[in-house]
Amino acid sequence: MKRRDFVKKLGAGALVAGSVATAGCSGQQQVAKSGGASSAKSYRWKIVTTWPKNFPGMGTAVNKLVALIDQMSAGRLKIDVFGAGELVPAFEVFDAVSSGTAEMGHGAAYYWKGKSEAAQFFSTVPFGLTAQEMNAWLYYGGGMELWQELYQPFGLIPVAAGNTGVQMGGWFNKEINSPADLEGLKMRIPGLGGEVLRRLGGTPVNLPGGEIFTSLQSGTIDATEWVGPYNDLAFGLHKAAKYYYSPGWHEPGTTLECIINQKAFAELPADLQAIVTNACKAINVDLLSEFTARNNAALHKLLTEHKVELRSFPEDVLKELRRVADKVVAELADRDPMAKRIFTSFHKFREQVAAWDNISERAYLNTRI
Repeated sequence: MKRRDFVKKLGAGALVAGSVATAGCSGQQQVAKSGGASSAKSYRWKIVTTWPKNFPGMGTAVNKLVALIDQMSAGRLKIDVFGAGELVPAFEVFDAVSSGTAEMGHGAAYYWKGKSEAAQFFSTVPFGLTAQEMNAWLYYGGGMELWQELYQPFGLIPVAAGNTGVQMGGWFNKEINSPADLEGLKMRIPGLGGEVLRRLGGTPVNLPGGEIFTSLQSGTIDATEWVGPYNDLAFGLHKAAKYYYSPGWHEPGTTLECIINQKAFAELPADLQAIVTNACKAINVDLLSEFTARNNAALHKLLTEHKVELRSFPEDVLKELRRVADKVVAELADRDPMAKRIFTSFHKFREQVAAWDNISERAYLNTRI
């Protein structure tokens, strides 16, 4: 049979599977080698998430992920999806996968700072790396290997599986005109950004997505960040707060993760291991593309139909946030040898990539103003 006839027979789905399967980063390929040979045996897994089931963007990305794995494996690996609270609460996803209650989880690493503070580097760092830079650090800058080493004691394999891009600064029921306006502010803001707010006199509150709207509407919190226009519109946050601030200094490129139970992964044959890890990589690209596309239309709707007041943080506020953020991150690195190694790698990469960005991305975007 001629090659072109063979390709035609396989169809588009097989082409996608083949191209994705060859795209895995070196760390993922190394993990995949531990499995056995291909077999006809079928497997049934569960994936638990920190998001409401079917929530636009992050929730639907999980649906796409399991569908892709099903297709690429020809039905040999089927995965049932459980949204936040259906099998375990949102913030118990890490423990559920570590213990084997579920074989996979989808969330963000800053939710697990109680397990390891260093995990936060693999979600986002205030004034840190953008989505494009995060992917570059993870796949080609040594980040993925450090991430795998960090999660290994918990019996978990981490894989990047989505990115929001630069987020919005959040929804506020009062204007932020100076750093003093952050004092006493009760705000839903996770991770290192929450610690920055605390040091400036605010009160960070960690809430899962499904509880944000009612907490903001009832006054339990004064402000919240979530993601960006696409997801914020879906939650109806414009109905509960007046001012919408930019930019998302606290989350410049938030990586979402799939965590995989090591034991369950090791029981898969090598081809299914490769399918799982590379399907995650495909979703990592797909979700960032979706957010980039959907945020545009959602922002337009928020501004034109819902008359949202869009604001920019004043320069002195951003300057103070940056000063405190740098201190918070440096102190985290000093508390733990593993965090120090990760910080050193992260910081070095950020410094190096900035030189290129300044004459490429930044220089080009400035021409479009």
